[in-house]
Amino acid sequence: MTTSLLPLTAATFAPHPLHASERTWTETNCYVDVWIEVLHALGLDPLAAAAFTLSCDFEGDQWTFFKFPPEDLRAIYGLEVSELNVWRPVLDHVIEHLELGRMCTVEADSWYLPDTRGVAYGVDHVKSTIVPVAVDVDTRFLGYFHNAGYFELDGDDFDGVFRLGAHADPAALPPYVEQIRLDRVRRDDPELMKRVLDLTADHLGRRPDDNPVVRMGARLQADLPWLATQDLETFHVYSFGLCRQCGASAELAASFVEWLCVNDGPGAEPAADALQSVAESAKALQFSLARVVRGRTVDLDAVLVPMADAWQRAMGILDEHYGV
Repeated sequence: MTTSLLPLTAATFAPHPLHASERTWTETNCYVDVWIEVLHALGLDPLAAAAFTLSCDFEGDQWTFFKFPPEDLRAIYGLEVSELNVWRPVLDHVIEHLELGRMCTVEADSWYLPDTRGVAYGVDHVKSTIVPVAVDVDTRFLGYFHNAGYFELDGDDFDGVFRLGAHADPAALPPYVEQIRLDRVRRDDPELMKRVLDLTADHLGRRPDDNPVVRMGARLQADLPWLATQDLETFHVYSFGLCRQCGASAELAASFVEWLCVNDGPGAEPAADALQSVAESAKALQFSLARVVRGRTVDLDAVLVPMADAWQRAMGILDEHYGV
């Protein structure tokens, strides 16, 4: 018997346009991506809660690993997200909360997630976040949101995700799990725009006082001699934390500003263009760093200087329109 919350199939699910192939960064990080698709499946607009992208920063050794903050999800949609105390098998928690009309985010090993085929599936143990919405214990079937879509798995992968059978490890720490309560979700909220604008001003006010792209550039320049001695595997994890998080957050911010221009009124379109420029520059930066690993010399300033200028320009425009 299948316990299911939404009438979905992997064959017919259409991802949100934020995951369209023509975007500069088709994926952001596992947490933001899975929330985009969860909100989309619930009939909620993910862009309404994307103001948090405006307060991202360079954290010293990486760009902010940006996420939809629980307080923003509550403010915009009425969703309640909180950590779950995992005191019994994760599968039991997931089934019970589905029966209660709730979802769970579950920390899972991509080794057992077929949608990562060619990247991690059966190849590498990579921590990721899934949101199960359909479970059948008898057939060992799981329907779940992950990254840029909705997927299904069964058999040994089911056991692997939930650490059952041959994959059980009594010494393993329980994964991080959150519950998502849906009973207070707001749709057609007449106060939505006010809530969005309040969050926009709040996140603009919480952004760094200086230009984080400049600080990131200084760290990149300092790391070049070390990076030139590393292999491609190290490059990939390094660039994920810097280039991809910076670029993907900027592109999502650009889409959010475009959403504001449509729903609140025009005027800030140049900020969206500047943020999109940051996203594209981050992709160019990633290619440049890959050349460093291959032993080539690159001029990072050719990318970093206009990238930092674009970030500064975007923030100035947004301050003018939405700052406090």
